Amino acid sequence: MRIIGIDCGSERTGYGVIDSNGKRHSLVTFGVIRTSPKDPFPERLRTIYLAIRKLMDDYAPQAVAVEDIFYSANVKTALKLAHVRGVTLCAAADAGVQVGEYSPLEVKGSVVGYGRADKAQVQLMVQSLLRLPEPVKSLDASDALAVSICHANLAASRSNGWVK
Repeated sequence: MRIIGIDCGSERTGYGVIDSNGKRHSLVTFGVIRTSPKDPFPERLRTIYLAIRKLMDDYAPQAVAVEDIFYSANVKTALKLAHVRGVTLCAAADAGVQVGEYSPLEVKGSVVGYGRADKAQVQLMVQSLLRLPEPVKSLDASDALAVSICHANLAASRSNGWVK
C-alpha cells in the first residue's frame, strides 16, 4: 500500500510517502511545502492544495493520512491549521483517495510506543522503521512520515482483526 502522510502547517506542510505491507515500510519520498506568511492566506491555501494534488498525481497513493488538530492555546493558529487540513482533505477527496485521520497520541503511540514522545524520539523511530542512514532533518517531513507509518500500522492491525 502506498500512503502519503501530511503534517499540516500554514507556513510549512510536511509530506512523506511510503510503501508498506503493514510489517515493513519503505521510503518513497518526503519534503516540505513552504508558503510565505507575506502572501494572502487564501493564496497560501491554494499553493498547499495544488502541491498536495500534484503529490497525489505523481505518487498515486491508496491512502492519505493526516494528523487531527490538537488543542492549541492560540486559537488563531488552530484555525489556520484547520484551514490547511481542510484543503488537504479536499485534495484527497478530489483525487478519490481514502483518508485516515489520527490524533497526535495515536501517531506517537504507533510509531514510538509512547503517546507523549517528543519530536526527536519520533524522528529517530522514523529513521529506524524506514531503515534510513540518517534522520530526516525536517521535523515537518519526519512528522508526516510518522503519520503515514501510523496509518500503515493501524491498517494492518485492522485487517488482522486486532483493531476495530
